[in-house]
Amino acid sequence: MIVVTGATGNIGSSLVPLLAASGAQVTAVSRRAGSMALPDGVRHVAADLADPASLSPALAGADALFLLISGEQLIAGPEPEEVLGVVAEAGVRRVVFVSSVGTQTRPEAAGYDRLRAYENALRASSLEWTILRPGGFFSNTYAWVESVRGEQTVAAPFGSVGLPSVDPADIAAVAAAALREDGHAGRIYTLTGPALSTPREQAAALGAALGTEVRFVELSPAQAREGMLRFMPESVVDHTLEILGSPTPDELLISPDIEKVLGRGAGTYAQWAERNRAVFA
Repeated sequence: MIVVTGATGNIGSSLVPLLAASGAQVTAVSRRAGSMALPDGVRHVAADLADPASLSPALAGADALFLLISGEQLIAGPEPEEVLGVVAEAGVRRVVFVSSVGTQTRPEAAGYDRLRAYENALRASSLEWTILRPGGFFSNTYAWVESVRGEQTVAAPFGSVGLPSVDPADIAAVAAAALREDGHAGRIYTLTGPALSTPREQAAALGAALGTEVRFVELSPAQAREGMLRFMPESVVDHTLEILGSPTPDELLISPDIEKVLGRGAGTYAQWAERNRAVFA
């Protein structure tokens, strides 16, 4: 059985049906049951990484775990060793953990400390681990939904700075392979899209998908920071803006890892926009 934490998130919502369609037994974990629409045969268990013991019912009988931390867990919470101890005690042997490329490209950024701590704890454990280090997600542009719907406008900083952002569905596909197949233990995969993509180009791609012009408005870094602080911890906002505005050479690299694992290239932002155009319509 495979347990998926963050099952309602951008990666988990693709990963759960992908695993279920492959014939795997799947347990979807989120903090609240809510109105999750799950494939037939997938069970849901409410649990919170802030309380590692709450994971035990979900992990019973599992041999693999997709582990994702988000929100406040990126800043504070139980020690990674405590969480992984619960995982190992349940008999899980394989863990696929979602980290970030920033753990390596921004070693001085405090916002990545928790991710680095989880990576180190996994390396020191007896678990069979795989670490995924994606760049920015295409789905971050869901933040533009209201302005695109209401005003056919996208507002963002650093409009001409391109980054190799990635489709969360590609992250899910790599995670599914690492959870189900042998040969990925001890591997670290950097996951990017196939090309650099600027906010201005993404706005144009949304317009093409919707069949209308989407106007791009450039925000100042201060304006962007104010908006981001409404839903992100301050330390995460600060390093995110640094990456968006002044990416390092390593943050501009296109990784071949998605193609190596999946045998196909990574999807483009234009393809993601076409697939998700109903969200913006």
